[in-house]
Amino acid sequence: MKIKVLGGGCDDCDRFYENVLIALGESGADAEVERVEDLMEIVKLGVMSVPTLMIDGKIVLLGQHASAERIKELIKANE
Repeated sequence: MKIKVLGGGCDDCDRFYENVLIALGESGADAEVERVEDLMEIVKLGVMSVPTLMIDGKIVLLGQHASAERIKELIKANE
């Protein structure tokens, strides 16, 4: 599984990224995590609001902060 966390430079994005790491640790999922902070790269991915979570190239959460528990549910649903 490939996970991309889009967004950086703000407290919400930092907390979101931390929650993704917590969710992965709790779920035990085998995933590669990439954080994309460059605005041009984010726009190239078709995203206009952050934080955003992509799993295997699919946007599963767009422009909203989520708890580690919610992110864990999204990871399990996309395994």
